[in-house]
Amino acid sequence: MTQVANDGSQSTSAASYRSSLAAGERYLRIDRRNGQIAALVAVIAVPVVVFMLGDYWVQLCITGAIDAIVLQSIGVLADRTKLFVLCPLAFASIGAWVVLQLFVWGWPGGFYFWLLLAGIAGIPFGLIMGFPALRLRGLNLAVITLSFAFALDSIFQVTPFPGSQSYTEVLTRPSPIGSDRAYFVFCWIIFVVFAVILYILDRRPFGAAWRIVARSERATAAMGLSVRGAKLGVFIISAFIAAVSGGLIVGQVYTAVESNFSPVASLVLFAVALFVGSGLAEGAAVGGLLSAFAPQVLSSIHVPQDFGNILFPIGTVQVLAAGTSASAAWRLSFRRMLRRRRSKNASAPDTTTDTTTAVVAASTPAATATAAAVAAGAVGDGAGTPVVPLGALDLGSAVAPSPGVSLVAAGPPALRVTGIGVRFTGVIALQDMSMEVPAGSVSGLIGPNGAGKTTLVDVVSGFIKNYDGTVEVAGRDIDNLLVHQRVRAGVRRTFQQERTIPELTAGEYVRVAARRRISIQEVAGVLEFIGGPSPYDRISDIDVGTRRLLEIAGCIAARPKILLLDEPTAGLAEADSLAVAARVSRVPDLFGCAVLLIEHDMEVVRASCSHITVMDFGRKLAEGRPEDVLKMDTVVAAYLGTADKAAVVER
Repeated sequence: MTQVANDGSQSTSAASYRSSLAAGERYLRIDRRNGQIAALVAVIAVPVVVFMLGDYWVQLCITGAIDAIVLQSIGVLADRTKLFVLCPLAFASIGAWVVLQLFVWGWPGGFYFWLLLAGIAGIPFGLIMGFPALRLRGLNLAVITLSFAFALDSIFQVTPFPGSQSYTEVLTRPSPIGSDRAYFVFCWIIFVVFAVILYILDRRPFGAAWRIVARSERATAAMGLSVRGAKLGVFIISAFIAAVSGGLIVGQVYTAVESNFSPVASLVLFAVALFVGSGLAEGAAVGGLLSAFAPQVLSSIHVPQDFGNILFPIGTVQVLAAGTSASAAWRLSFRRMLRRRRSKNASAPDTTTDTTTAVVAASTPAATATAAAVAAGAVGDGAGTPVVPLGALDLGSAVAPSPGVSLVAAGPPALRVTGIGVRFTGVIALQDMSMEVPAGSVSGLIGPNGAGKTTLVDVVSGFIKNYDGTVEVAGRDIDNLLVHQRVRAGVRRTFQQERTIPELTAGEYVRVAARRRISIQEVAGVLEFIGGPSPYDRISDIDVGTRRLLEIAGCIAARPKILLLDEPTAGLAEADSLAVAARVSRVPDLFGCAVLLIEHDMEVVRASCSHITVMDFGRKLAEGRPEDVLKMDTVVAAYLGTADKAAVVER
């Protein structure tokens, strides 16, 4: 009778999860369609409105469009990677100089081609500012970039822009954009093109890496993404956009002077960017509008125009205190409004997933069967394998392996560390540490706090470079590989503190973490197996415990050779921890990767591990089967300071 009840509960959980997937996919499709319609309306409506304005206001609109492009360049750095670079107009001045110099030289190609060359000319200067960012962040990076802005401003004060001293020849626009209204449309189109490109990049691993860098550089490297490449790439894009805006300024006023690109103006635009959130297209557009029209509004009410330079920093302080920009707050309010509206619809399934419900659902054979189908390639991997809809899978047909039982594959161990030694300024963190994790197994690494467990994980994953000994993965020596190269060699890890990206959905995060083409069905299968949220749930809307499960799902989806889990059940309730342990015990059989589990909860260790290694004071203390090792006097003493076996047995 109990078995029948359990089967019914399991079927209900699986059906509920599939229903939430269907609802999430439907809502995502609706939201994208509505967003695309709103964006298209804005793209068309703005030029229409500008065509109705007088000549003076059209000039202000051109200024606003160009400022919006500058704000886009700031948003790429400040909003996406949290790198505070205070020289956007310095990059713009380089673009302006190139356009004017090419005009003076009479280069072929005309204004359109010169704009492209101006953007390209800004790239080397972006790299010059990007190299310090490889080591610096925050105030130090801001000071360096502001110094660069002042240095370039001093140069242009001594060496004027080409052609700015004699007005015998003045740059003229091509005839299609000769009028001010046509030129505004041209600037607006460039803004829209940059917005679309950035939108596309945000949904690719290259663009997602920017937000991961902002969250944690260690997490970026642990996903196999190059921190250096991500940072330099974002500086290249930012400098290119800003340099193009400088060329557009020349097209607006037909020349350029150093006051157009002053460091103070850069600071004001940076404040506007933080205030409106120029990483979002609507934020950059509104910011451009504010920077162009605010002085005129202040003048109309008999307030000095420079007063705006005070208001914007005040708004920035408020944004930094609140932790979110104006445009991000608008989007969040809109999503909450939609959620409230949808929650009133009784027919719409609840797509929110808390930790307890998710983990219990993951304990069902249905979830295991989903993962088995995913591991077998039944739902495809985006590389040509036929994709079967999730609802078409026979979720009840697979038989899950028993907890703690793994199919050990032939060949070299998934992980072998030999004679590892690490010293920190005279302190011995690891000494002659050796162990193996057989392929197709779940092995545990336990020990009291300070035993050196996480240090060993840092050595294996490459975050500690200076160590003695060797590390091998599936028989391959990886000692000379960097962190992201070790990831590509088959090493994945989690951290004790969750390091997900709140701006992404769960599905987007898994796809980025997988570092390969992966279908939404496979994403859903992995998330259901581990007890995670729906792929369409935003990470910012789920609790910390579920985010930790999401990190595990991302690592599993990458199909590594060895998965290092650093206290994955920390913060979970006992029942949830045991459910996760059951899932971890099945990972080798279902996904083909061995697991090294670092854990303090002995019940989790017993439920998931077939072999454990005990560390104390940086050395291996004991190893063997959990039921044998946990009764050893030396292990008991390491944990409790006494060899009271009864205490361990009771625990």
